[in-house]
Amino acid sequence: MEERNMGGGMMNSMGRHRGVIVVLLIVLTAFFAVKTIGEIKKVGVIGKDIAPQAVISVSGDAERFMKPDTATVSFTVRMDAKTVSAAQEEVTKKANAAIDALKALGVEEKDIKTISYNINPKYEWNTSVYPCSDYRCPPGKQVLVGYEVSHSSEVKIRKIDDTGAVLGKLGELQVTEVGTVAFSIEDEDKVRAEARAEAIKEAREKANKLADDLGVSLVRIVSFSENGGGSPIYYAKAMDAYGMGGAESAPVPQIPTGENQIISNVTINYEVR
Repeated sequence: MEERNMGGGMMNSMGRHRGVIVVLLIVLTAFFAVKTIGEIKKVGVIGKDIAPQAVISVSGDAERFMKPDTATVSFTVRMDAKTVSAAQEEVTKKANAAIDALKALGVEEKDIKTISYNINPKYEWNTSVYPCSDYRCPPGKQVLVGYEVSHSSEVKIRKIDDTGAVLGKLGELQVTEVGTVAFSIEDEDKVRAEARAEAIKEAREKANKLADDLGVSLVRIVSFSENGGGSPIYYAKAMDAYGMGGAESAPVPQIPTGENQIISNVTINYEVR
């Protein structure tokens, strides 16, 4: 009898221990499951910016007016002849004379470059190859009559006050195809950076004022963008003033340079709280 009671007590004690172990295992399993899910959720945002909850957007504008210090002009020498070599010879003589004259005016060789050199055949539509009869006129024929050679160059004039003298010399040499004259600023990036800094300062001041009015604090910049402009001043072709035939001594035209406008428009988005 006593042996049976002792055996029963041991069985009850082992059962209670197993129940406790099962409960502990369930608790541990639930704990690790919750932790694992939390870590998985974190992976989705690691390395990513959390989208700001509140944002204000401000803009700033600035402009600079600068007197140009560089002029750019292009010109073309074009000649026709019966043969390619003859046309090339005439073009070479006139183009070389123009380049030598520019160098004599102080234009450096590095600032003169060829932008195109073309050779094209020239045709005429000849209807007299086959004379008309009483009944019909036979079709005409395209006939090669010669070749056209053109040499185009671009010149950068760093002594901008010499622009008129350059145009006058080209006219004197009977270079009748002169392209648009453009005035620019050599170190335009520096001027643009100054305008940008002023625009950013204006935007920052607006942001601080707006934050004070709203009763919030600026946290960080979440985005920045800039739109700006500024282009060279262009003048139309001026060679008509010299006449197609040129002159022994072409007058030196006055070429006003005006001022170039550099604009910077910035937009900054701030996170606030």
